Amino acid sequence: MTLQIKEVVTKKDLLRWIRFPNELYRDNENFVPFLESDEFDTFTKEKNPSYEFCETKLFLAERDGKVVGRIAGLINHAYNTKWKENAIRYTRFDFVDDYEVSEKLFAKVLEWGRERGFTEIMGPMGFNDTDHQGMLVDGFDRLNMSVTFYNHPYYMEHMERLGLTKSIDWIEYKIKCPDEVDERIEKIANRLLERGKYTAVTYTDRKKLYNDAFEAFQVVDEAESVLYGTVPLTPAVIKNMIDNYIPLVHLDYICSVKDTEGKIVAFGVMVPSLAKAFKKADGKMFPFGIVHMLKDLKFYNDTLEMYFVAVDPKHQMFGVPAILMSVLVRKCIENKVRYCETGPMLETNKAVHGMWRYFEKEQHKRRRCYTRTI
Repeated sequence: MTLQIKEVVTKKDLLRWIRFPNELYRDNENFVPFLESDEFDTFTKEKNPSYEFCETKLFLAERDGKVVGRIAGLINHAYNTKWKENAIRYTRFDFVDDYEVSEKLFAKVLEWGRERGFTEIMGPMGFNDTDHQGMLVDGFDRLNMSVTFYNHPYYMEHMERLGLTKSIDWIEYKIKCPDEVDERIEKIANRLLERGKYTAVTYTDRKKLYNDAFEAFQVVDEAESVLYGTVPLTPAVIKNMIDNYIPLVHLDYICSVKDTEGKIVAFGVMVPSLAKAFKKADGKMFPFGIVHMLKDLKFYNDTLEMYFVAVDPKHQMFGVPAILMSVLVRKCIENKVRYCETGPMLETNKAVHGMWRYFEKEQHKRRRCYTRTI
């Protein structure tokens, strides 16, 4: 049985490339597929503004006409410029448990990297910090989030055989929603609000949110600018994020904090978990995927996913996160939310980890970025 590695150049092959994980994890109860339409847009230059500073090559592994693996090589020029690195990235690396498959797929990205003069490879890392990143290394028995990768445990052995080593980890918490807001959080939040230095802003219509969203994402960009692997969010990327996220969000779970000049200095977004809806839809928006999504977004959902919690660095030391937590936790209690899942947080990001010290929580997943010289 001959193994063939081919570059993805047609829409038909792109669809096969996108759908491969759904076949690989068909019987895995913890795998959550990405929406096919989202992945099509992500890897279509006309749809994804990150191609202003990125290049990609996608590869499929086939054996006797059947797809057995996939990978994408990604050159992120903004990353290399910002961090003064000389690295190529890989992402969407999936394969059956066969070292020949993973080795030959990876070799294609290495070959492209060498041709372009790069000296390091890192991944899984995407187009920017809002793209999927990090290979699951702990938490295989937990339902995946709708915005993160899932992979089999055997992937780790393949990474080692490919000569890759740990660069950094992200960890995720499952946080139990309390019966009432911690009095320490309330005390800090009330003191700041009563002094008139800050105002908590909630949203009851999307027009108001649209008006604030661009400035809010600039705060996200500034707050995350020092974190591993991040690249600046260009205006086009921010607009794309706004267009993608705002139609989906539940307004109850969004809060911003403004200073005395009306400038946004903090922004928090949580979304009812779409993991079960995506799983039921099998990655397809239509005909029934949209029904499952709307049900989980608009009706009772006892689990939320945290998309963004960002505070302007100049205000982080003044207790501003307490205002966000006070507002959002109260809304969670009101709506009978039981759990909140954080997205992947860098293990070195002590500031964000400290935000959860007031809550009962479980560290239930860990993801890893691997690297090696080429």
